[in-house]
Amino acid sequence: MTPRLVQGHELPKSVDVHHAWIPMPDGVRLHARIWLPTDAHEQPVPALLEYLPYRKSDWTSVRDAERHPWYAGHGYASVRVDIRGCGDSDGVFDDEYSENELNDGLAVIAWLAEQPWCTGKVGMFGISWGGFNSLQLAAMKPPALKAIVTVCSSDDRYDNDVHYVGGSVLGIDMTAWAGTMLAFSSRPPDPQHVGDRWLDLWRRRLDHVTPPLLTWLSHQTRDAYWQRASVCEDYSAIEAAVLAVGGWADPYHDTVLRLVENLSAPARGILGPWAHQYPDRATTPGPAMGFLQETLRWWDFWLKDIPTGVLEDAALRVFLEDSRPPVTAPGDVPGVWLATEWPAAAMRPIALPRASVPSRDDWVIVHTAQHVGVDSGKFFPYGNLTDLAPDQRADDGRSVAFELFVAEKNVTLLGNPEVVLRLDSARPRGQIIVRLCDVAPDGSSRLVSRGVLNLSSRQGRDRVVPFTPGEPETVRVRLTGLGVRIAAGHALRLVLSSTYWPWVWPQPEAGPLRVHLPSSSVTLPILDPARTPERDEVRWESAEHSAVAEPVVLHQRRARGPDGREMSQREIRHDVETGRWRLLVDPAYGGSRTYPHGLVYGEEVHEAYAITDGDPLSAEANSRWLVTLGRDEWQVSLRTEQDVTADANNFRVRARLLAEVLSADGQEVVETVADRTWDELIPRTAG
Repeated sequence: MTPRLVQGHELPKSVDVHHAWIPMPDGVRLHARIWLPTDAHEQPVPALLEYLPYRKSDWTSVRDAERHPWYAGHGYASVRVDIRGCGDSDGVFDDEYSENELNDGLAVIAWLAEQPWCTGKVGMFGISWGGFNSLQLAAMKPPALKAIVTVCSSDDRYDNDVHYVGGSVLGIDMTAWAGTMLAFSSRPPDPQHVGDRWLDLWRRRLDHVTPPLLTWLSHQTRDAYWQRASVCEDYSAIEAAVLAVGGWADPYHDTVLRLVENLSAPARGILGPWAHQYPDRATTPGPAMGFLQETLRWWDFWLKDIPTGVLEDAALRVFLEDSRPPVTAPGDVPGVWLATEWPAAAMRPIALPRASVPSRDDWVIVHTAQHVGVDSGKFFPYGNLTDLAPDQRADDGRSVAFELFVAEKNVTLLGNPEVVLRLDSARPRGQIIVRLCDVAPDGSSRLVSRGVLNLSSRQGRDRVVPFTPGEPETVRVRLTGLGVRIAAGHALRLVLSSTYWPWVWPQPEAGPLRVHLPSSSVTLPILDPARTPERDEVRWESAEHSAVAEPVVLHQRRARGPDGREMSQREIRHDVETGRWRLLVDPAYGGSRTYPHGLVYGEEVHEAYAITDGDPLSAEANSRWLVTLGRDEWQVSLRTEQDVTADANNFRVRARLLAEVLSADGQEVVETVADRTWDELIPRTAG
């Protein structure tokens, strides 16, 4: 359902928009857009901060306009700040969640609290990056920060972010997001805000930029680099009140469960069916909720001392999805809302039944083709038409499957399954991937949970311990949390594979694995049938956004792929002669558009992933970005390329950055501001 648009005259307060430069201790200035109630100087209000690298003047401006004016109209100073070296802020960007970023964040919070229009109380919110740094800054205890709302974020930078999963390199998003951040951190500021300084600022950014993948791949275990700013290292450091929000289709949803369980500060969780989006946006899967109204209850209690009853809410309000077809864009999905404490379900062990492949002396061999995983879906579903994993029958058939049970009546699973395997590896390196699928009577298979274990990290993510072939060990694989009601007549299927491309990068020379069935099991979080609601225990208001007086004009244009033709969002190609599998992706981040302030923004992105059967060293991941920005006579262009391959000993990262000033019509190059290339080898340690 499309959110209702709230016109300015419907808001309790009228709103003005201001731009401000916020000084940092080292002299760098960050640029801020502030939506402020018109009477805030006479009646000061609390401040809400969203702090991002994603460019408020263009990339997030649509999303910003949906919520910042709404908050301001309800009596808050709603503030959007570009991180150092990004968007219109001064300085250079160094890395995600860097010491500079977090120290600047502390300075911004202090500055907001000191403004004459502010009561001295500050809240912070954000989705993804903004949700991450909300948690991280809360752990640094700035006195003015009283409460946060963190959406689709993670408390664990190593094992629950875009870099690694289960100790394995994320092939699909380690590389794609690194390419994205290379493009983001290389864009110029807007002359409308920085004036004639824009070119000098851009040159400085381009001189400083480094492909982030070089850093991320240099830390293949959970070392100090990842521990810093992972709030799971010390949950007790957070004292501000935390409302954690996520969606089952988002890869970060387990953070909601961990925060609710582990925080000593006041904490509540909301976990719905959503993708990597704010849950008031009309994307799939839905339905959407009145997120702004619900967060207003949070802010009013913690920042205005209004008794809104938020502490009377259940620790976790969670959507239990019903069995449904495995489609990539399901729209609003069926299910029911549960209000519960956490944890909620009892853990029930189940022995592994007969496998889908022959076994010998109670051992089954897991040795799957390199292209198992082509139906894994997008790591970050944004609500696009092809984001979710499709029917899993093909990948199930290429793997080793176990039908755990056929439900005689509805069975509700809520929590994190865990698989225990007695396992032997034919090589010192390898990985095991576990999936759980809801299988309908017609044979269709819907992915509901999965887990990855790099065998070298089985004794801890902070170390590399090669496997000794011929010496079986017991390993544990924790799967992602799920909240599903398996319908009567449906089966729950457990699936094992030794490969999962492009979700995880294949290990070199990985050989067959053997699993001893009598010594292996799966433990499922099964909710007491008496506790499974028949009707919603939670009611939400309908979603609404602030209306934009001058809407952005979208230019519907698809990305052009490596062969120059327009792409679909997701395409799988198989060259039968060579055995080469190729996945082409247009991530459809937002596309080209014209903004009310006259900026014309162009964006073309494509990703490609390829692998050849029988050859784990044939894996290749590519990222391509083309961005154009223009207003009147100001026209610029930015291209980035990134290619990742690996041999048995090293990852190889090749990248290029080309930044140009164009003629007024955008057709000719006036100046090449930067043309930089990188070609570097990074030793494979855990990866």
